[in-house]
Formats: sequence, structure tokens, C-alpha cells
Amino acid sequence: MKILSRPQIEQLLSLPPVLQAIEQGFAIYSRGEAVIPPVASLHFDHPPGDCHIKYGYAKNGSYYVVKIASGFSDNPKLGIPAGNGLMLLFSKSTGELLSVLLDEGYLTDIRTAAAGCIAAKYLGPKNVSCVGIVGTGAQSYYQLKLLEFGTTCRSAMIWGRDPVKAGKLKDHPDLKEWQIEVAKDLDVLAAACNLIVTSTSSSKPLLFADQIRPGTHITAVGTDDFGKQELDPQIFAKADRRIVDSRSQCMLFGDTSYAIQQKLIQEEQLVELGEVIANPSLGRQSDTEITVADLTGVAIQDLQIASAVYEQSLGLL
Repeated sequence: MKILSRPQIEQLLSLPPVLQAIEQGFAIYSRGEAVIPPVASLHFDHPPGDCHIKYGYAKNGSYYVVKIASGFSDNPKLGIPAGNGLMLLFSKSTGELLSVLLDEGYLTDIRTAAAGCIAAKYLGPKNVSCVGIVGTGAQSYYQLKLLEFGTTCRSAMIWGRDPVKAGKLKDHPDLKEWQIEVAKDLDVLAAACNLIVTSTSSSKPLLFADQIRPGTHITAVGTDDFGKQELDPQIFAKADRRIVDSRSQCMLFGDTSYAIQQKLIQEEQLVELGEVIANPSLGRQSDTEITVADLTGVAIQDLQIASAVYEQSLGLL
């Protein structure tokens, strides 16, 4: 059994094969070739926090994964990260525990940002003028880093509730490839950006339909649980294409669920990201279309990234 610490994982991780593995994972999932049970969740009030347990396997794969990830929003006040977690990778043939990945939530951040990159690759407009990032936390940073693989655009605009945090993200030394501005409000950001990523823990809409101009793609990654919401449900009614990572999961929670509950759209109008990967004609068809991707996080992503890191540790990748 291999026990891998976060520093070891960061050293092992090679992003191109991880992006390829996660893209393949979405396609596997949408073909019905994976077993992914419903997410198990714990919620806490004092202090506020949540814990998600995601698990599953690919029918033709060699492994199964159990991932535990937590988020406690008050942690930064204590000087520690809001997110934490680990992944356990098992042999699907014997049930043997092959690796404990003590990633402290790092792999969850990377696989989530990888999904954002893949969504931009398949759904973003041909010419991205400016990338808008709504949120200033770790995931906002990782979204920008991995979008370097999904678009040639290097202009970005950031908005966050805390202008100090927005300024720190703007000046992050690892984002020197980007020309970053801080937006004074979301009207300014939406007017300037035709690729927007929301990565917050908001419980109410931040972006509204009347702010979204033709040709914009929006990727929402923050609504990974019940009670979270980043997008006005009318955005889904306005959009030409509505993409989800998991149709069944996004019907239950995520921004899509609010539009479904309000009967603004129907389940038949949802297309999974894995279906777009297999058949790109299901995605963006023109530079004037509005597209939205609701990514709530699926265990196939955890399986793919944990498998990639494990195989990299064995020298197989």
C-alpha cells in the first residue's frame, strides 16, 4: 500500500494526463459504464461546514475510489484552509487498499478545475475576450491555472465580496501569465467577459440573466450541495445549451435544480458533459449562443485523478 502526502502528490501530478483522464471519465460516466452511487453528506452548523463522501468505479476499470472532502468556511479565521480531505484507492479485483492519498483537498480542487477547463474547451466561444472569475478562494485560483490549458485568452477579471482577497488573487505570483483586473461589480464583469466561472459557496444567486450578453459561456462549480446557489434560474431559460456533469445529480442539487423546480426548463433539455465530449455537435454551435455548464462534482472525477496519481507513483504514466 502506498501512502502519499500532499507534497508527494503535488510533485507527482502531471496535468496533461490528468486532464485527459478526467475527460475520458466524463465520457465513461455518460455512456453508463460507471457505478456512481448518490453522494453522502454531513452538514454542520456551529461552526458552519459540510463533508461529502463520494465513491464509485468504472465497470471496465481496475480500481474503486472513496473520497472524503470537507469544507469549513470559518477555517481561514483560524489560519487554516477551508477545505480538507483524502482519497482511498482500492483494487476492484480484490478489495485491497492500494493507496491512501492524503491530499488535504488538493486533488478535489484540481479535478474541479480540470472540469472547468474541459467545459471551456468544448463550450467556450471560439474567441474568448476576457475570462471572468466570480469568487476569490482556492478554487478561483485553480480555475485560472487550468484554464491556461483550455483557452488561449490571458485576460481575466475577478470579482469577490472581499476586495482585499480579490486584490491578493490578482497579484498571485503563480498567475503572472494573466493580465488581471478586479471588477467593481458583476455588471462590469459580465459586460467585459464572454467566459465566466463562478466558484463560490453562495446560498443565493450572484449572476442574473439580464447581465449575460450573447455568446457568453458560464461554468458554475460552487453549488456542490443542497442549499447552495450561484446562478439566477432564468439564466437556464435564456441559455441555448444547458450542460451538466450528471443529469441525475443536477436534478437534485446545483444551480440546474432551481430552474427545474421552477419549471423554467425540463430534464430533456439537459445534456451531460460526457455526451458533448463524445458528440461535440451537442455543444456550442455558434459564437452568439449562450451556454451554461453546471458542474456539481462526480465521483468519476475522483476515480480518474486518484488512479492517475497512483499510476504516476508506480511510473506507469
